[in-house]
Amino acid sequence: MRTTTPRLTLRPFTTADAPALHAYLGDPEVVRFEPYGPLSAQEAETETQRRVDDPRFIAVERTEDRVLIGHVYRSLTELAAWRTWTVGYVFNPEFGRRGYATEAVRAVIDDCFRVQGAHRLTAQCDPVNVRSWQLLERLGLRREGHELRSASFSTGPDGEPVWHDAYRYAVLAEEWRG
Repeated sequence: MRTTTPRLTLRPFTTADAPALHAYLGDPEVVRFEPYGPLSAQEAETETQRRVDDPRFIAVERTEDRVLIGHVYRSLTELAAWRTWTVGYVFNPEFGRRGYATEAVRAVIDDCFRVQGAHRLTAQCDPVNVRSWQLLERLGLRREGHELRSASFSTGPDGEPVWHDAYRYAVLAEEWRG
């Protein structure tokens, strides 16, 4: 996917994105709700290379200075015939509270419906991640469920999984306002 919004360029990842990707995925607070820990500079370089070849990851850069500020993930889920897509996102907090994430995620969702022919789009987030679920609600997604202890990304001191709840959000094509 390659598109522009009033302030952003959404594009495939390039190998030159590794330092900027490390700038936010190397921060423990940024990846707190992700299924991986902070990435080292070398891990970010490897991950960037992987994303160059993976169209599910969309780099988001400010058009004015071409700085990578985050990324959006989108993928077709379930059976292809169901035309259900899911989205996720991670942004550098240095560029937070300016509406960039909302603008970028809106563009990706719009592309899923208008270009990819999605019937339904879903997203999940940890209930503790208030800014994430507020973004989804701002975009018009509906909270459809609160899944109890549905995900574990780490183990506790006793070796047992640390379970987290998840909110499930969705919007149908006929509901999407773009």
